[in-house]
Amino acid sequence: MNELKPRAVPRTIDETLDLLTGADYVADRSLATVLFLSLRMNRPLFLEGEAGVGKTEIAKVLAQALGRRLIRLQCYEGLDVSSAVYEWNYAAQMIEIRMEEAAGKVERSAMERNVFSEKYLIRRPVLDALTGKAGAAPVFLIDELDRTDEAFEAFLLEILSDFQVTVPELGTIKAEEPPIVIITTNRTREIHDALKRRCLYHWVDYPNAERELEIVHRKVPQANQRLSAEVVSFIQKLRQIELFKVPGVAETIDWAGALTELDKVALDPETVSDTIGVLLKYQDDIARIEQGEGRRILNEVKAELSAAE
Repeated sequence: MNELKPRAVPRTIDETLDLLTGADYVADRSLATVLFLSLRMNRPLFLEGEAGVGKTEIAKVLAQALGRRLIRLQCYEGLDVSSAVYEWNYAAQMIEIRMEEAAGKVERSAMERNVFSEKYLIRRPVLDALTGKAGAAPVFLIDELDRTDEAFEAFLLEILSDFQVTVPELGTIKAEEPPIVIITTNRTREIHDALKRRCLYHWVDYPNAERELEIVHRKVPQANQRLSAEVVSFIQKLRQIELFKVPGVAETIDWAGALTELDKVALDPETVSDTIGVLLKYQDDIARIEQGEGRRILNEVKAELSAAE
C-alpha cells in the first residue's frame, strides 16, 4: 500500500477548481468557492441534495487530491456511540484480567489502569478522525446524516464545535488538527439548525447538459461521442417528468458504460427498453417510460441533436 503524501490545501478558488478537475470531478465555481472557504476556515461543509448528484464523491476526490486518509461514517437509523465513536475490546480485557488474577496481581486500581488503556480501545470513525497530525488531518465524511436520529445529531454538536471526544476512562481526546469534515444529506428529514450553523452550506444540484456531458467524457472516455450526447440529452429530459426517483449522475455514467459494453453507438427504442433498469429502479417509473414516454423523449432527443448538427 502506497503511503499517502499530504498536500497543503488550495490557496485560491481557481486552485480548488483545478484540484477537483484534476481528479476528474467536474464542479461549478460556486461549489469550488464554498469548498475553498471550508478548507481555509476549518469549517465543516454541509452538502445537501438528491441522491446520486455526487455529494459523497466530493469527499473521496478531496481525500485523493490532498493525499489525506478518507474516514467514512455511514449513517443509519439506530447508529450509536459505540458504533460511531469508540468501544472497548471486552473480550481482550477479560483475558487480561484472568491472566493477571492467575499471576497473583489483584491490586484493583493497577488492574483497571491496565485494561482501560489505549491498547484495548477500539477506535471507530469519529475518534479515528481526531487522530490526524498537523498538516495531515484526514477527510472525515459523515454520509447521509439524515438517516440517523436527532439524539445522534445532537451528539455531533460537541464534535463539530470542539473536535474532541471524552472517554471517561481515559479523559478528553482532542484533535491536534481538526479533520476536513464533509457532511452529506439526501434531505429525507430536516437537520437541526444548531448543527447547520456550525457548517458552511451548499446545495448540490443535478448538472446541466454541458457539465453532465463532460462528466461522461471523463468517466466513460471509451463511449461513442454521439451516444454520449444522446444519453445525456435523454436523461436531462427524463428528469423533467414526474417520476418516483429520477436518475442521478451515477446512473448516467452507468448507462453510458452499459451501452458501451453492448457496442452501441446510438440510442434506439429497443435498446432503451432493454437497458432501462440501469436508469430507473422503480417498476412504476419503468412502466411509464415503456408505455410511450420513452419513445417520445427519444424522438425529441434525435430531432434536437440532428437540428444542432
